[in-house]
Amino acid sequence: MQTRSQKNEIVKALAHEIKESKAVVFSDFKGLSVKNMTALRKELRGQGIDLKVIKKTLINIALKDAGVDMDIKEMEGQIALAISQEDEVMAAKIVAKAAKANENLKIVGGILGKDALSREEIIALSKLPSKEELLAKFVGTINAPVSGFVNVLAGNLRGLVNVLKAVADSK
Repeated sequence: MQTRSQKNEIVKALAHEIKESKAVVFSDFKGLSVKNMTALRKELRGQGIDLKVIKKTLINIALKDAGVDMDIKEMEGQIALAISQEDEVMAAKIVAKAAKANENLKIVGGILGKDALSREEIIALSKLPSKEELLAKFVGTINAPVSGFVNVLAGNLRGLVNVLKAVADSK
């Protein structure tokens, strides 16, 4: 049993983490095996995402302290929080992938910035491309006109070389 001071420290630390996070995904892990939970934790940790299991009442207090308007007690099951400090999409992607692979894991909601999101919104968020994919597409889009211009200039040079070669062959 935790003392009141220990609970206060947990709430204070969790509220700080939620304030500093880019996204938080709430999932119901009731019935999930220890092996699957460990695999999920390992995959999340590999992306710099923390997975925490804390009592709903403590989560509610931490959410109020963080300025998020959400009631965790309305959610069913045992709640785990995947807290992402760096990427808005990655926590949702990993938890959604794990939920597809295991029927005992269910996404129940989340937070993006300071906004509470429903289950459907978190699932939609998980389908977005990651930050790296978006940056790669952006760079490709910026690079396309430059590549086209280089190809046009190279085409003119190729044409000139072909004409000179044809003149040299004819003489």
